[in-house]
Amino acid sequence: MALSREFTVSNRRGIHARVAAKIVEVVEKFSSDVTLRKGDLQANARSILDILSLACGCGTRITVEAKGPDEVMVIAALEELFKKKFGEV
Repeated sequence: MALSREFTVSNRRGIHARVAAKIVEVVEKFSSDVTLRKGDLQANARSILDILSLACGCGTRITVEAKGPDEVMVIAALEELFKKKFGEV
């Protein structure tokens, strides 16, 4: 069974290339499959282009779904990244 958590993009510029790369960097440390969902759209969290295709601006709500042996840890790591606004303001 997969674990999911909803997050709000809170940095001013939304999810752009640098932010997408940070998401991929975090996810690649884990073995679980991770998917980002925005409405009916979904993206593989290991693909910068997939993530960018979601077009997530500031205030966008996305669901992160992880399935695998370290799903709890990858969700926690992504939660920390979202809380810190991806290191941006």
